[in-house]
Amino acid sequence: MTPVDAVGDRVASRLRPASAAADDGRRPAGHPPIASGRVGVLIVNLGTPEGTDYWSMRRYLAEFLSDRRVIEAPRLVWGPVLQLILMRRPAVKGRDYAAIWNTERDEGPLKTITRAQSEKLATALRHLKPAVVVDWAMRYGQPPIAERLQALQAAGCDRILVIPLYPQYCAASTATVADKAFDALKAMRWQPALRVAAPWCDDPAYIEALARSMRDGLEKLDFEPEVVLASYHGIPQAYFDKGDPYYCQCAKTTRLLREALRWDENRLRMTFQSRFGRAEWLKPYTAETVRELARSGIRRLAVITPGFVADCLETLEEIGVENAGYFRDAGGEKFAAIPCLNDSPDGMAVIEAVARRELMGWAAPPPTLPP
Repeated sequence: MTPVDAVGDRVASRLRPASAAADDGRRPAGHPPIASGRVGVLIVNLGTPEGTDYWSMRRYLAEFLSDRRVIEAPRLVWGPVLQLILMRRPAVKGRDYAAIWNTERDEGPLKTITRAQSEKLATALRHLKPAVVVDWAMRYGQPPIAERLQALQAAGCDRILVIPLYPQYCAASTATVADKAFDALKAMRWQPALRVAAPWCDDPAYIEALARSMRDGLEKLDFEPEVVLASYHGIPQAYFDKGDPYYCQCAKTTRLLREALRWDENRLRMTFQSRFGRAEWLKPYTAETVRELARSGIRRLAVITPGFVADCLETLEEIGVENAGYFRDAGGEKFAAIPCLNDSPDGMAVIEAVARRELMGWAAPPPTLPP
């Protein structure tokens, strides 16, 4: 066999379905069954509680707020504070979640949308070779990252792409997904090769989808906003000071979106939401900006949330209800929260573009045969 033939044989073996690789007769008698030869894609979102009751909320908040990437305070300081939060906050947040809960499926909307994104991504990537298996997980709550990585490996995926569903990188979101994924590999004897998708804050597909979605959303309103806020989830100012690039990537997304819409900085403004505690967070704060705009005479306002790929508590309740109330209480009249990209055609075009970009060298469309 020539070197070229040997290479061709290895390539053909790699492209065989996992079942064929397991049954090709080349393994010695008594060899344990092994599935291999597929590529996995795991999309991961933040998470959602399993219910709106006190104990479901407490378990979810405990896992989330115990993450050292999310809360960087010393454990001796944070531990007692967390216990106080877990006594009081579950009931309050449970009522908030109940207002947006998907009662038909008995789950949070983030879970419903992420599942749909996974199913649609699997359809979009179905023609790639080797076969691509798509799954989904949550960083906090169910289904956990380790479980789904193990399931992909059991399905024959010896290479797995993890896509944290955050367009802008942040240690408290993107990095904690990677931490959990690599922790899962520690328990595996045969570790799959793992890639973690890079952020896509400036990807043309993402910017174009945001601009198109925003135009469509504004056209459906019965009013024309005087100002639009691009509201991102906030982080403590101290995290930025330590070198986190999140603020800069949010600013870049906002600038590129302005350019795509041909708007100026007065019409599309960047703010940060979801602050809690007494520490200074990234500014300007969404809630304060909403009030200030109403007091300054702005009567019509819309808010988009480009950092969220799926509608969730922070977009549906915090923006659509809480901040809408702040605006009206301060004198505003018309308020709209523009939906996230979700599993819309535009939203799926972005996730598919990221997946195809990151799968280069691992999976590709089959070659077109000459007529």
